Amino acid sequence: MGQRNAVVVTHSRLRSSGTVVREAVEQLKQSGFAVSIIDNLEAPEFGTPSPVVSEDTEIVVVLGGDGTILRAAELVKCTNVPILGVNLGHVGFLAEFESFQMSEAMGKIAAHDYSIDSRMIAHIDVWLPGAEKPISDWALNDVTLERSDRGKMVEVSIRVDDVEMSSFSCDGVIVATPTGSTAYAFSAGGPIIWPDVKALQLVPLAAHALFARPLIIGSDSKFSLDILDESTSDGWICCDGRRQLGLPRGTHIEVRESHDTLRLARLSGVPFTSRLVTKFDLPVVGWREHRFQKGARRLLNNQQGLKGFEPPEQGEGQ
Repeated sequence: MGQRNAVVVTHSRLRSSGTVVREAVEQLKQSGFAVSIIDNLEAPEFGTPSPVVSEDTEIVVVLGGDGTILRAAELVKCTNVPILGVNLGHVGFLAEFESFQMSEAMGKIAAHDYSIDSRMIAHIDVWLPGAEKPISDWALNDVTLERSDRGKMVEVSIRVDDVEMSSFSCDGVIVATPTGSTAYAFSAGGPIIWPDVKALQLVPLAAHALFARPLIIGSDSKFSLDILDESTSDGWICCDGRRQLGLPRGTHIEVRESHDTLRLARLSGVPFTSRLVTKFDLPVVGWREHRFQKGARRLLNNQQGLKGFEPPEQGEGQ
């Protein structure tokens, strides 16, 4: 067997503040990997290709949070190299394992005991006023169009498949992939889309309009966004919180499904629904069911002669 190569992407703070990164790297080396470490990835300019890992890289291991995984995604764009994330951050929705599972994760990597989950990414074309060619970029999570003047609003026109849908003044709009539906778009009131659904969603940010609800389109459709000439503010665009560009009035933007995908390594068969419940700590028992269960327990205690005082829960009887 030839040399196995792995790239570890982490944060400089994590690398210098503890032993987790060092222990993970050492375990990979003991398993026969040649390991390269990257702990600082500067965001490339919007529309500029970023450096990618070499073709002989077997896997990119990300030690950090979702932001670190989004930085690492730039290293594997347009390659067949998968990413595997171990969460050392907060929510870590894109990560496969948590920090306390580090040893198990490294062992599965060494045994090549993982499957590949291909994630849809978005392709973005930006036509500046008078330009003959677009500036193109991409996003794994989302692309955000916002006002550049914090004290004003940006006025945008929205079309789907070149059909006018709406126009309004707003703080901005988010166009998210299914992967990004649990990120900024979710915080702004958008729905969660399962990762295997081929769709894009648009979520307005504080739109000054009577009808400004999230829109979901299929992968064969596209969103078109125009910053209107009469807008009180220029615009600003950002992909995955990384690659950004100022946009003057009259800019035209198109967002559609990319022909490329990004490969995430999966070490377990845990369904997305379980990940959703765990990461968001969802209350799987509703308040009605909870009260019913509480009443049943009281009845059982009474029947057993246990009539001790049971204090009401917070909010009950108030």
